[in-house]
Amino acid sequence: MTNDLIRIYTQIEQAQEWITKYRGCPPVFACILGFTDTGLIPGISAAGSTPEDRKYTACADAEFLYYGTTTKPKYPLPSLSAGVSPVFITRAVVETLNIPIYIFNAGLPQSPPVPVIDLGGSPAKCLSQGKAMDIATVRHLFKQGMEWGERLANHERKNYYILSECVVGGTTTALAILTGLGIQAAGKVNSSHPVCNHAQKWALVQAGLEKALGTGDWGLATGKESSQTPIQNPKSIQNPKSKIQNFPDPLQLVAAVGDPMQVTVAGMTLALSRYCGVLLAGGTQMLAVYALTCAIAQAYDLPWRVEEVVVGTTRWVAKDSTGGTIELAELISRGSSTPYELFTPPLLATELSFAESRYEQLRAYEKGFVKEGVGAGGSCIAAYLYQGWQQHQLLQATEQQIQKLLPD
Repeated sequence: MTNDLIRIYTQIEQAQEWITKYRGCPPVFACILGFTDTGLIPGISAAGSTPEDRKYTACADAEFLYYGTTTKPKYPLPSLSAGVSPVFITRAVVETLNIPIYIFNAGLPQSPPVPVIDLGGSPAKCLSQGKAMDIATVRHLFKQGMEWGERLANHERKNYYILSECVVGGTTTALAILTGLGIQAAGKVNSSHPVCNHAQKWALVQAGLEKALGTGDWGLATGKESSQTPIQNPKSIQNPKSKIQNFPDPLQLVAAVGDPMQVTVAGMTLALSRYCGVLLAGGTQMLAVYALTCAIAQAYDLPWRVEEVVVGTTRWVAKDSTGGTIELAELISRGSSTPYELFTPPLLATELSFAESRYEQLRAYEKGFVKEGVGAGGSCIAAYLYQGWQQHQLLQATEQQIQKLLPD
């Protein structure tokens, strides 16, 4: 269903109610930064043309998100194989509409040079090891997410929150979390490449899950769906508060193959949803966060208001022919082989197009490069809901950001 600049793909009635409720409301933008060594693997991500560049992508994006072109950056935006960082889109919206910004460091090798809320996390190791993070760190970040969700909600109860992310390699850790929750996500995730590197992602995920969870065959490392479902794991942590036994605790799953952003945003989502709306701004990564939130809520018997949460992304993600975003969103509820009751997320996308842009760097989006990140899709949806922005206003605002760095 199309609604001016927004298209609704799943849970249409629930999404329409959310849109109606928060139309005209000023949003608050939060970006949660994280890092995984998975992002350093050659070819795994296009969010930085070299592994060395990708070490600093999150810092560079955070710096531009917060300051735009008003200061000389300590971490310049990394060069890409094509296109420019989606932070140009997000900055255009938050700067022009004066949207408040909170930046959280959930686990980076170095802190970004902006006012940042440090959550005391740490970067994740490569997920293929099956020991990406210490369980103590995961629990700490989840607690921090819950506490900050409560704090933010109490500060701005009338608004809704846009929760965004910047994690290079995050679509691969997202695939790992979705698969670990029993969702047949192989071959359906997105990437910053024009053609998604499914085989590379799946090989890493299969290796990590087999090491961590002691499971059998998770499918061929070709990106094809497995014919088997995850088996019960004798190593699973039995949570005394959970009625569900003999399956991996979702926090343990994050410790095995996840990244620090995922569990932080899950905690924030649970807490914020009790008081206000939540727009999970992203594609594959936020679908994984949504599924993880559902699982954690059940495993730990935590109340939340699922009707207050939607996922918002870009047209480039939703219509990516090399992924399967819409099908993946639908599979979250009907495709899981675990005993967790997972819900279908309302999936929205901005219809923003750069086909007529005067900048080649933006037209690259129409060729499948970059697609999403740093809440780009969610910020466009918010611009429409808050001030009725249409295609020409988003394009003009984004081009103005480009022009400040790349004058005609």
